[in-house]
Amino acid sequence: MTTPRRALITGLHGFTGRYVAAELVSAGYEIHGIGTAVPGTTDTNYREVDLLDARQVIDAVTDIRPNVIVHLAAIAFVAHGDAEAFYRVNVVGTRNLLDALARLPERPDSVLLASSANIYGNATEGVLSETAPPDPANDYAVSKLAMEYMARLWNARLPITIVRPFNYTGVGQSESFLLPKIVAHFKRGESVIELGNLDVSRDFGDVRAVAEAYRRLVEARAAGVTVNVCSGTVHSLREVVAMAEQITGRSIEIKVNPAFVRANEVRTLQGNPDLLRSIIGDWGNPPLRDTLAWMLKEE
Repeated sequence: MTTPRRALITGLHGFTGRYVAAELVSAGYEIHGIGTAVPGTTDTNYREVDLLDARQVIDAVTDIRPNVIVHLAAIAFVAHGDAEAFYRVNVVGTRNLLDALARLPERPDSVLLASSANIYGNATEGVLSETAPPDPANDYAVSKLAMEYMARLWNARLPITIVRPFNYTGVGQSESFLLPKIVAHFKRGESVIELGNLDVSRDFGDVRAVAEAYRRLVEARAAGVTVNVCSGTVHSLREVVAMAEQITGRSIEIKVNPAFVRANEVRTLQGNPDLLRSIIGDWGNPPLRDTLAWMLKEE
């Protein structure tokens, strides 16, 4: 009997991790995870590991001996209050993981690191390809760009693929993110919602399509590349609310709360997915209206 290939997912029980795990299970992988404590979990292949503890990371990775790695664990909420935590987790934690992987007696087939399209910042207009100059506008984005540069030091020893996902959403994402917040207000039947800048436009993806792209990049063994994961279309928050109103048949009053308007807000973030498609072949993202309909009907 053939031993199943092992996939290590950091942040396995997070929003994205659950969808990536399902994708890799469908491809025949045995899933292992490391990360923070998950109360009540019965997953025997999940280990509580502090990525800032190098010894813990080395021990876990040595024991698991993964064939592929998808590194999702990070502080991903841009408005998170502890700026230092971005650098500790997103840079130092990632370095500890790469160091542990480089010590393995057998080189992994693929190491996928999740960066962020936020590294492009405010300065570049139009559709962003991977060659657009970075111009991070907040600590989260700076920490992700620093992680990318740090990871280059390991390219000779590990087959690293860096992904820059643009905004994406789906069932199970925290209400601290904008689209789940909007969906939750409609599902609760609330009459008023407070938002920030309504004309911020984003390239909104569907988490199911993002997970598929990650799985296909892992299988393509696209070492040494940095690739956007995006839909290639943008919608403003005003348009998102209008879609939700059309889907539900209900209207909602929007109040702009100045406290939600960030001075360093990235106004328009639209990606070019051509490089992604050149690597993994035909791939598409569901229309945002379909994603919202899925989220609105899910109990």
